[in-house]
Amino acid sequence: MLTITADTPVVIIGAGPVGLAAAAHLAERGLPFLVLEAGPQAGYSVLSWGHVQLFSPWRYSLDKAALRLLEPTGWKSPAPEAYPTGRALVERYLAPLAAHPALAPHLRLGRRVAAITREGVDKLSNAGREQAPFLLHIERADGGEELLRASAVIDASGTYGTPNPLGASGLPAMGERAAAASIFYGIPDVLGAHRERYAGKRVLVAGSGHSAFNALLELASLAQEAPGTQITWAVRRGGERMGQAYGGGANDALPARGELGQRIRTLVDAGVVRLVTGWRTDRVERIPTGLVVHAGTRALAPLDEIVVATGLRPDLAPLAELRLGLDPAVEAPTALAPLIDPNFHSCGTVRPHGVDELSHPEPGFFIVGMKSYGRAPTFLLLTGYEQARSVTAALAGDWEAARRVELELPETGVCSGPVVAGGASTGASCCGPTETPVTTSSLIELSPVVALPKGAALIALSQPAEASSCCAPAVQASCCEPEAKADCCGAVAEPVGETDKLVALVPASGSSCGCQ
Repeated sequence: MLTITADTPVVIIGAGPVGLAAAAHLAERGLPFLVLEAGPQAGYSVLSWGHVQLFSPWRYSLDKAALRLLEPTGWKSPAPEAYPTGRALVERYLAPLAAHPALAPHLRLGRRVAAITREGVDKLSNAGREQAPFLLHIERADGGEELLRASAVIDASGTYGTPNPLGASGLPAMGERAAAASIFYGIPDVLGAHRERYAGKRVLVAGSGHSAFNALLELASLAQEAPGTQITWAVRRGGERMGQAYGGGANDALPARGELGQRIRTLVDAGVVRLVTGWRTDRVERIPTGLVVHAGTRALAPLDEIVVATGLRPDLAPLAELRLGLDPAVEAPTALAPLIDPNFHSCGTVRPHGVDELSHPEPGFFIVGMKSYGRAPTFLLLTGYEQARSVTAALAGDWEAARRVELELPETGVCSGPVVAGGASTGASCCGPTETPVTTSSLIELSPVVALPKGAALIALSQPAEASSCCAPAVQASCCEPEAKADCCGAVAEPVGETDKLVALVPASGSSCGCQ
């Protein structure tokens, strides 16, 4: 790798929590660096969800190197067990950190990195590649352009600007772009700036992660104040897998995270939120009475607004001239991907990882933070801070520190794994499965107000049955290997009555033991 100098510093892309943590570590080690931020201030992307409360308390939201810089200045640390909103994270932590004399002179705002390459060397060329500095093509907010040379690059630009579409196939559904004025990607400020947009409206929330949970909870609060507000929740997973979707509950080491899912379960049970499972959107149609969302031969009743919270994906276009080692499915570094792949990953937590798992065939280039997870969910700030510490230690040549584990992640209380055809688990459950009878009273029929295509199926909205709690974290440890994790779930799909188009999905045995 090239020598780090003032002429070829380490360039950090993104002045969010992880990018500024990397800057703090480099400042401590006395290495030259620059931080490039596309927005007008540090933490600008975080402000996009500034109204959302994190489920990690302050003690899990602050980087240690950043604290070592801030505390001598008289900065007041927030109460460790309190929960910040995105805006509080920026105003009380990121803004003071960015203004610190050790970082402020090295922060460049309004700089968007359009592309990265090696100076004088394209992707195909080997000769002189490792000796050539990185060359960053930068677009300024004022319309100008810059070229910047770097010895190493840490991409901490995140994924918030590249949400997944509503379409279940990874591309926008037919008609999705045309309906863009009625679609919000992410978590709208339902009780604040976007209140009038959703009050008294028929709203669909698509997605089964924490972002969807936050949107659903705020919409439920709005529905209490604004009559006529109707909430439909559509998820891709089958009803037999909803137990895992609700999370670890009391077994989650982050109580606020565990509580989110349980509050959503309560809303579904009460009928405040109407749940549609096994839903894969392929078409959005605007008719005189609203938007109709289709999934094959099924269709939802007309809607006014759609909230798409189906996850995020990395923007890899600026990295096209670099030699990356990315998993073809997860789009995370190849050594990291098996640890976080939601198709196989179990127990909801990831062992600490650092420079070795984050390295690419392009020496000196690293992706850290949420972008390092590619398309995988459940990233924690603590993970990003450990990544930043390890990578910056390696850049300083301190390989002992780079490979030393300095992080213990909180357990989620979730134990998940694959299922065999039909939804049944592949072995005896480590969480103690229980039989749940299927009755027609557990179904809610959603009656469309428009005529459906011939052969279209009715939609039955399942209400999860009461379920036993998941096994304790100590017991879950036996379910965390691929060959054992299938033991943590089990469910079946059974027809109701004489038609095969209404299907009751039996919930998994525990609130947090469903298969993923």
